[in-house]
Amino acid sequence: MSAPVDPTRCPLCGQSNQCSQADPTRAGEACWCFTTKVDPAALQRVPPPAIDRACLCPRCAQALPSDAPT
Repeated sequence: MSAPVDPTRCPLCGQSNQCSQADPTRAGEACWCFTTKVDPAALQRVPPPAIDRACLCPRCAQALPSDAPT
């Protein structure tokens, strides 16, 4: 049995996805992803159980190197 999907963590790297939609304290705020181009290849790598359940982090969504600032 696999671990449940954490909606606050990126399903690719496990870091915080900084998703305002998954954070009840930030209700009503626009999420960073509303204005960021997401790399289609990154979306293809999302594991099926996490699709529509957890967002990518800014770094993975933009296919940035792991040492790139977000």
